[in-house]
Formats: sequence, C-alpha cells, structure tokens
Amino acid sequence: MTRSAVRNNLFFGLALVAAALVRLCAMLGYRRAIWFDGDSYTYVSGALQLWPSRSRSSGYSLFLWALEPFHSTTLVVALQHLLGLLSAVVVYALLRRYGLPGWGATLLAVPLLFDAYQVQLEHMIMADTLFAALLVAAAAILLWRPVLTVPWGAAAGVLIGCAAVLRTVGVPLLAVVVVCLVLRRAGWRGIAATAVAMVVPLCAYASWYHAEQGSFGLTSADGTLLWARTMSFADCAEIRPPASEAWLCPTEPVDERMASSRYIWVMGSPLRRLPMFSDKANALTRSFALRAIRAQPLDYAETVLRDAAKAFSWTRLPHPSPNLVKSYEFAKTRTTLSTSEVKEGMTAGDAARAYERGPAQTVLVRPYAGAMVTYQQWVRVPGPLLAVLMAAGLVGVVAQARRRRADALFALASGSALLVLPAMTADFDHRYVLMVLPFAVLAAGLAFTRTRGPAGSGESRNPPEVP
Repeated sequence: MTRSAVRNNLFFGLALVAAALVRLCAMLGYRRAIWFDGDSYTYVSGALQLWPSRSRSSGYSLFLWALEPFHSTTLVVALQHLLGLLSAVVVYALLRRYGLPGWGATLLAVPLLFDAYQVQLEHMIMADTLFAALLVAAAAILLWRPVLTVPWGAAAGVLIGCAAVLRTVGVPLLAVVVVCLVLRRAGWRGIAATAVAMVVPLCAYASWYHAEQGSFGLTSADGTLLWARTMSFADCAEIRPPASEAWLCPTEPVDERMASSRYIWVMGSPLRRLPMFSDKANALTRSFALRAIRAQPLDYAETVLRDAAKAFSWTRLPHPSPNLVKSYEFAKTRTTLSTSEVKEGMTAGDAARAYERGPAQTVLVRPYAGAMVTYQQWVRVPGPLLAVLMAAGLVGVVAQARRRRADALFALASGSALLVLPAMTADFDHRYVLMVLPFAVLAAGLAFTRTRGPAGSGESRNPPEVP
C-alpha cells in the first residue's frame, strides 16, 4: 500500500520537494525575515506588549507572542513557509479526494507551490500566510464529507473565526460559508456548530479589545478604511453631508485623485485633524462613507468592480503606489529597519530588535538572494491564469450535478469574496490576490471531477437520478 501511495502521488511529491527547495533558497538569501513598513512592526510591538492595535486586527500579534520566547523571526518565516506548503498539500489532497488524478491535481497545485510572490509573502512578518492557511484547512474540513458532523463543524468554525481575527476581511466570509453550507445540505447540526464556533474567536477578541481600547470590536479603523474607499468617487454635491462631516470631502476632481488607501496616510489628509483611528474619527468617517455609498451606489459598484478586475491584469499594476508594489519584490527588499514610532516610546526598529533580542534587519546573502530575484522575474501567476481558474470554477457551478455544484460554489464563492471584499472595504492590492488563489484552484479542480461526492465518502460514483 505504501508503494502504491508513493507511485500514485509521485509527481506531487517531486513538485513539493522542488517547492521546498525554492523556499530554502529564500531563507538562505534573505536571512531573518523581510519587514513590511507599518504592518510588520505594529504586529511585533503588539506581541511584545500584548495589546490590540486600533488600526488593524492583532490576531497575528498573538501568533507572534506565542513564538516570542524563541526570539527568532527566522523561526516565524520558516513556519510560514511550512504553512504555505501545507496549504498546497491540503488543496491537492482535497482534489484527489474528489477523484482527480494525481497528475491533474499536481498541475493545479503548481501555482500554489511555486508562485514567487507567494514565497516572498511567506517570508514577511505579515498575517496573510497564516490567514490563508486557516481558511484552506477549514475548507478541507467542510468539503471532506457530504454531511458535516458537529465536532468537525466546530473545528472548521474555530479556524474561520481565528482567520477573521487575523484579517477583518475574513468577517464577511462567515456569512458566505453558512449560506454555502445550507445550499450544500451539509446537515443542520454541523452547520449550526460551524456558525456558533465561528463567532467564539471574534467575541473573545472583541472582549479583549474592549478591555484595552474601550470599544467592543476588532479595530477602530473600519469606518476610516471605508471612507478612503469612497474617495475614488465621492461627489459632495450629490452626497450633501452635514457640516460635521463636510470636512471629509475630497477636494480634487475625480480623475486626479490618488489610490483610495493613500488618503489615510498622506500628510494632507483631513484625518490629521483628529487622532488617527480614534473612535470619534472612525464613527465620523463611517457615517460619511455610508452616506456616500447611498448617494452614489452605481459609482461605488463601478469602483469596486474596476479595482477587483485589476487582479486579472497580465502585469502587476503600480497600485496603490509604485513604492508599495516594489515592497513585494525580492530585488527591492529593504535591509534597514524603520525608525518610525509604532507606540509611544517605541520605534519600529526598537520593536524588531526587542523581539529578536539582537540585530533584526534583513541580511542579503549571495548567490541565493540573486537567485530569488531572477526566479521572481519569471515564476509568478499572471492575472489571466487566475481568471481562467475562476472561469473554470464557474463552469463547474453551472454544469455539475447538484452536490458537486454546491461544492464548487463553496470554493468559488469563498475565492470571489476574498477578491471583491478588499475592493469594497478599502482598496485593491496585489498582495490580497494571493489569498484568492487556493480557492480558485479548488473551484477549477472541482469543475473537472465527475463523482457526485468525495471519493470514499460512501456515495456511489454514478447514483441513479431521482426524478
């Protein structure tokens, strides 16, 4: 049986080893971790002092806090590389479970294993890799068998809830998951267990946030991010905001405006009039944003669709800004630590060095670093390939039998939500597209399988049709 298993999965095993070697090259070429200005340092400072950030959910800080006794960002990124590989393994196993041949499942898993931007993201002190791994694990649990049991439903729910604590874009996924499970007829007990378990991590985190920051929520930034989103189209002549919000109106013509997210951080932003990410600023910006969306729903929808469509471009667009896009390139890796203040009395560099208990800057080592720069120039998932995968998933939703249609819908709806939600609530960023890829691959794979249920699930491969 062991020989048969090896033979049946040989191609994937070889691909997995090759992908692991790529990640080893990244670790040898970029010693310690790669730091992303702003986010990385906020997460680390939150781990050191165990406090929830107002600007972003700090679930990832809890992950770093658990690893802090080792004082090693190298360990952090090594675990993240492992999570990246395991996510590909889970997707491959799920496709095999549904009857896809080994070579076909391996071919679909290749983008997850080898995309250079995915490898670099795993090498950064960022929440994205852990976020995606939790969602992929939850999807595998929910799709493994036709009927969802209470224990497994609860396990999947906890994973999804923890993912939402890592990145708030995961919160709307709770509703997507429940609706898809109902359509899949997964069993009301399992669905109920999933729904309840999803809420538990969110309530626990919100209670901690309330104790530390004074308000019950995950952040104090949702309104500010949504306000920035409306800066792409807001016309105050149509919105007619009250005087208490009029100062939030954009001053430039629509065709001269910056990317939405930049309105939060530029020095001339009207937000500078209030403490950043305070509850008052968040309430005012949320009120303005909702008012703008109600007044200009078609402009809002057009903005969201236009930004989401950027994910399908052949080249990586310089959005939100060229400098931000360059931060996702091995060739532009910053080797000095930021000197900006992340908390009163603590600079970003101080936080990084305190976590590492010593030097924390990224060290480039040749020839491995050069090899990764060259690798990234050639090995990536272009936008049109993502479009093809999602289109194939849509075919599966339309053309497959009822059970398989619901399974494909679960994968496609999850991927589509992860693609559209950032554009709805904040701005487009190529980094966010990497979270979509596992679900696009899964949806496409389900479109090419013929069994009505997972292989070995107890359902026959060709059951008689019920009139």
